[in-house]
Amino acid sequence: MFERLATLPADPILGLMSLFRNDPNPRKVDLGVGVYKNEQGETPVLASVHEAEKRLLARQTSKVYVGPAGNVTFNAAMSALLLGPSTALAEGRFVAVQTPGGCGALRVAAELVKTANPSAAIWVSDPTWGNHIPLLGNAGLTIRQYPYFDAATSAVNFDAMMASLAQVKAGDLVLLHGCCHNPSGADLSPEQWRRVAALALETGFTPFVDMAYQGFADDLETDAYGLRYLIDHLPEVVVAASCSKNFGVYRDRVGLVGLLSESPASAQAAMSHMLSIVRGIYSMPPDHGAALVAEVLTDPQLRQRWEAEVAEMRGRINDLRERFSSAMQVRLGSDRFDFVKRQKGMFSFLGLSETQVLQLRSEYGIYMLNSARASIAGFNATNMDYVCDAIAEVVSV
Repeated sequence: MFERLATLPADPILGLMSLFRNDPNPRKVDLGVGVYKNEQGETPVLASVHEAEKRLLARQTSKVYVGPAGNVTFNAAMSALLLGPSTALAEGRFVAVQTPGGCGALRVAAELVKTANPSAAIWVSDPTWGNHIPLLGNAGLTIRQYPYFDAATSAVNFDAMMASLAQVKAGDLVLLHGCCHNPSGADLSPEQWRRVAALALETGFTPFVDMAYQGFADDLETDAYGLRYLIDHLPEVVVAASCSKNFGVYRDRVGLVGLLSESPASAQAAMSHMLSIVRGIYSMPPDHGAALVAEVLTDPQLRQRWEAEVAEMRGRINDLRERFSSAMQVRLGSDRFDFVKRQKGMFSFLGLSETQVLQLRSEYGIYMLNSARASIAGFNATNMDYVCDAIAEVVSV
């Protein structure tokens, strides 16, 4: 049976990581991998999380299963972080389940949609995170795309986006990045979120918000504006959240899938199906990472420390954007890369051709995706000038 299987091509990001590891160039720079890095090029354990871990290990007496819904304290604390003081929480119209990372949240949501409406399509932005389509499509749902990013302006092509979404059928879902759009870094404005909400109410599509970077754009509250506006003004919203970036618990795989419904009864019915889906896929989520996040969010001292650490990571990324834009302006004598400082989060398209990207890789050991999506957190004081000099060389030819 298995001898008939053909070898699949490597995932673009994972393949790029392998190429980087095997490159002997001592000056090589990784702008491809999607993890936060500090000035030393490390992805640290946050001090708040480290303290929570010490406390957890000191009092933990069992490794018994946590149940399909996961850590209930985590579920409540994360729901509050995402939704704020929402009446939907008080009324019992929002239900949530802990998942193995944001990926698990996306897949459980897709399976729930398939159960509720097998003919539903999920519309994703063009471009979107590379794993959205397999995670959602492999559940058996139809995937469609709507235009989002205008490469000519390096901004959201909102008119084209809205024209496309006006054609979405009632019962379909539209996947929206809550903040820090991956891979473009171009986010919706508050006014644009309100217009999307109005269109969803008019046409009957259900927003499906992927919140993977809360706190990495402006601040924890501002970054949740779009999601909270949808929750407050629509009857149904699906949300998938990840704690990988803002808590730094990547390998612990911590996520949450949530659902807003019109009534507490329908929310509980959906909850029963989510629990059944979980039981049939992975049975129980891992405990450790969610317990850490719950400890941080429910302890005032740890939470204050964590919020400061999120602000520090966000500030560093925004500073790198400013420094890169300024450095390129000096080298090129133009504002060609000024858009980078206007964008949000860890990623930006640098507007380079695939030929230029491959030249950076082969001649300078600078690694980014072929689409020129760069991880801004990969810059630091040691490599910034080197990368800017190299980019200036390849774009000036």
